[in-house]
Amino acid sequence: MVAVAERAIEGQGTPEIDWLPWLAQQAMVEVDAERLVPPGHRAVVVAPHPDDEVLAVGGLLAQLGALQRPMLIVAATDGTASHPASILWPPHRLATERPLESRRAWQTLGLDIDRSTEVRRLGFDDGGLMRQRGPLARQVAALLRPRDVLFTTWRHDGHPDHEATGQACAAAAACTGARLIEVPVWAWHWAVPGDTRLPWGRALRLGLDAEAARAKREAVNAFTSQLESDPSTGAGPILRGTTVQRAQRPFEVFFP
Repeated sequence: MVAVAERAIEGQGTPEIDWLPWLAQQAMVEVDAERLVPPGHRAVVVAPHPDDEVLAVGGLLAQLGALQRPMLIVAATDGTASHPASILWPPHRLATERPLESRRAWQTLGLDIDRSTEVRRLGFDDGGLMRQRGPLARQVAALLRPRDVLFTTWRHDGHPDHEATGQACAAAAACTGARLIEVPVWAWHWAVPGDTRLPWGRALRLGLDAEAARAKREAVNAFTSQLESDPSTGAGPILRGTTVQRAQRPFEVFFP
């Protein structure tokens, strides 16, 4: 993983013991799923890689599924570059397994795949979205409707693919009339409480009911390829322990 230099994704990152007390004291605007995606609107989630949709908005997806809102989940890449030089997880295996992991996660979230929830895989190069932002923006725009609410990774998240996806979605939303909501994923890793690089002044907080929080925790466990060490390279899990802990929060934070 190559991160933006000033927002480096290294080590375990900022632990939850630091984040949770600080976040509890912040006067963010509280929202609920019904207001975020009102009746007559569709939620569209564009994930740079399979698993980002669950890490970012897994709790929201569970709540929208319970509300029977129409949804479209878009995977920009199939996540084939997550294990460089791996014998256990070569790109062709990842191309098959990672989308299957996402489907298992969506079932855990209670989504009705191919009925109320549509899925699109765009097949862009994992690790190469910065140079493919234009084509990505055009493909996302072709999928959008003016009343859509578009969720994607934050434009300054630190991971180049996340930032490119945020930029492409911003362009797509601007030309279609869809509402854009960006979600930090890796920013929780490199940032610290009170970090002025994050736009706290416009942050929204979505509280998760017990069922949605449980479903998100279990959905993260579906990403086996990202949670286990790789004996063929000696590398640890792609999703660090701190990342998994963040997915266990009883809330999600959005930047509209």
